[in-house]
Amino acid sequence: MELAILVAIAAGIFAVIGLSEPLAARLRLPFSVILAAMGIGIGITATFFWQTSLTNALNPLAHGILNLPIRASFFLNVFLPLLVFQVALNIDIRRMLDDWVPIIVLAVLAVFVAMLAVGFALYPVAGLPLAACLLVGAIVSTTDPSAVVSIFKATPSPQRLARIVEGESLLNDAAAIALFSLFLGFVTVNVANPKIGPALVTFPWIAGVGGLIGIAAGRFAVEVIARMPDFPRGQISASVAVPLLTYLLAEQFSASGVIAVVAAGLTINLHMTARFTPAANLQMRDTWDLIAHWAGSLIFILAAILIPKLLSEFVLYDLFLIAIVVVAALVARALILFGVLPVLAVLRLSPKMERPYSVAILWGGLRGAVTLALALAVTENRYVPQDIKHQVGLIATGFTLFTLIVQGTTLRWIIHKLKLDRLSPLDVALSNQVIAVALQSVRERVSETARDLGLTREIVRDEAKRFAERVDAAVEETDATEQLQDRDRITLGLVALAAHERDSILDGYRDQIISADLAERLVIGADMIIEATRTSGRAGYRAASRRVYATNLRFRVATLLHNYLGIARPLASLLEDRFDVLVSYSMVLPRLELFIDERIRRIHGRRVAELLHELLNRRLEEARRELETLRLQFPGYAEELERRLIRRTTLQLEEGEYEALVEDGLIGPELRATLGADIDKRRAQLKGRPVLDLKQQKRVAVEGFAAFSDFNERERKLLRKKIRIVYAAPGQHILRKESSAREVWFIAAGTVNVVTDGVKLRLTEGELFGQFAVLAKRRRPIQVTAVTDCTLLTLDEHTVRTFMAREGAFRRAVIQSAAERGVIIPPETFDRPADEQTAEIRAILVKSGSLKPRPRRRFYQSGF
Repeated sequence: MELAILVAIAAGIFAVIGLSEPLAARLRLPFSVILAAMGIGIGITATFFWQTSLTNALNPLAHGILNLPIRASFFLNVFLPLLVFQVALNIDIRRMLDDWVPIIVLAVLAVFVAMLAVGFALYPVAGLPLAACLLVGAIVSTTDPSAVVSIFKATPSPQRLARIVEGESLLNDAAAIALFSLFLGFVTVNVANPKIGPALVTFPWIAGVGGLIGIAAGRFAVEVIARMPDFPRGQISASVAVPLLTYLLAEQFSASGVIAVVAAGLTINLHMTARFTPAANLQMRDTWDLIAHWAGSLIFILAAILIPKLLSEFVLYDLFLIAIVVVAALVARALILFGVLPVLAVLRLSPKMERPYSVAILWGGLRGAVTLALALAVTENRYVPQDIKHQVGLIATGFTLFTLIVQGTTLRWIIHKLKLDRLSPLDVALSNQVIAVALQSVRERVSETARDLGLTREIVRDEAKRFAERVDAAVEETDATEQLQDRDRITLGLVALAAHERDSILDGYRDQIISADLAERLVIGADMIIEATRTSGRAGYRAASRRVYATNLRFRVATLLHNYLGIARPLASLLEDRFDVLVSYSMVLPRLELFIDERIRRIHGRRVAELLHELLNRRLEEARRELETLRLQFPGYAEELERRLIRRTTLQLEEGEYEALVEDGLIGPELRATLGADIDKRRAQLKGRPVLDLKQQKRVAVEGFAAFSDFNERERKLLRKKIRIVYAAPGQHILRKESSAREVWFIAAGTVNVVTDGVKLRLTEGELFGQFAVLAKRRRPIQVTAVTDCTLLTLDEHTVRTFMAREGAFRRAVIQSAAERGVIIPPETFDRPADEQTAEIRAILVKSGSLKPRPRRRFYQSGF
């Protein structure tokens, strides 16, 4: 093929792609439907000009279009990895992990159910082997989520549903393509007597090894790309190589290339926010959006061009087979949406999906580029028998055309009938009020601008009159609509407040005041607050705002690992995260006060604004109280974080001043570049956060306890060896009733509730418990529960007695602790021999009621 013709075809295809998007918007149809129509039109036109005798001028171009040197293998090895990688790179991976159960269940189950339903529905009537029918089922199981996801994003539906649909579609494609590769081997003539059993046994290898290769490739790519932050074009160029090489590498190991690409994309997605600069993140995502747009569009156009040829031998019976596939696929999808999802919702593993959304997802399951590429792969495989090629290619293509032409063109009508495109009365009332307030603000600004510009008074007066009529109409429409209740206004105000909080966090991230990983954590927290507020109002807002920094199961597990196994790093990492969040909230939350006064007050009124101020202040107080508790537990660490935050802010302000001086022409670009390099160097020094050394914190806690203040070096060495530090979160049980205290516990920070022998005490910093059981050598059932975050020091019985044998601060602390609970122990008691000492202390405790007397044993002897 001549180069000029190839260039002309390529230019024409890109022109069609560019024009299809505005055409789809104008016709209010999905973009994929227009692309398919364009491709089919190009294929029919090229066939017409090649076969007609009216003109030969366009024969070279028509022949070039009909014989493009691009085959299905090119789609699968080049376009498909690029397309799948972009979806994995841009999906909200951290939020998707919150819903991994419904996503995995739906993705895996949906593919198997659709494959089996289509395969067994075709088998009795298609005249094909069962393996070929299941191959058709695997091909048509891939879905294009773009149409359905756009429904969720355009309506006030829970965004969690959109994430589930999007994540399910990504993994759905990976699983379907892996099954396609498996069953393709059953219909090729070069495989002798294939058996289903051994093949299914190899499926875990196909998926598992593909996933491992993808994870390894993704981690390697992150390390390489992160090491060249000054070369953004090089970073993007390197990222383009990742999906292509990962796919080929996985295929060489007989694993799933698509699963490997998905795993690589998700791995990079998980680490890129923290490892890449904000500019690199934004540029990479934008570039990959364009690459995927081109890849998906080219698959559609080029595959659709071949559709007329695939349908050239179409007979009426094939229409019956396509109808069977359509019905089977819809039934399988309905079974998932109306059978599995409600069960997951009852088990609280998935959000409840209202019936209109389920119907929209059912009808919006369009098949797209992936389905066509897989169908072409079968038709171009020389090892597949001709009859199977014909039937598989024709059925899959016909089914794809049905979803595009019938479902795609009627999807918007279905959405309208389901009333998913309408605002709720609450949203209508709010929007009218917001418009009225906005127009009033515009009128004030226009008047000021016109006065400053010195425009003609008559013209200004006339335009002001016309605009005032529009404002009055907006106010009248607001009065005519259903009025919002205070409860609804509070909910909407809190949603707006949380959305502004999210924007403030992103501003801090772009200004490099907030680190990337911290910004991601805070943004996820803000999204959780928005969703909870929409669902549960004020109560949801308060609960979700606490959840961002509250201790959870991971924290408790990390605490247990530290307390009982001496593994400190998991706990230190979680504490560092918690410190980071609380320190950042002390900066972000006060900035929301101005937003309430400038925006929310004008829309919802003074009463709602005051209540929002109250909720925000309460939230800020709680965050500061939590931070102060952690400061007492880990002195010095919060100060390091605050210093880093101040230094980051200073650098941002300094950089802004330099930018202003450049704009004013006071300094040149050369000096600006030098100053910028110095700022980047100092910013790099602040990139890593301080490391929380729990061993150092242990030394600080021991040194701060008065009972150990007068120890000599030998005793300090013994103390460091014997003492154990224990951390506890609020509500965590330190000792239970069935336990018996064999240690003395010193409260370095926090508050605990102690229950023993029916007596409840609340002890706080500087106090101790467990000493009576140790001194009296009597086990006492005890239950100790942390009220706040606590730091506790423990010493075993033998070490306690060793330290009690000397006169000093330790002995005085124990005696004073007993005296505070009404037990007077003379100091000279501890100078006596061990047995006498224990007996006397036991008698003192029994007399004071702090220790129950040991019951006498009775012996019964039987007589004759």
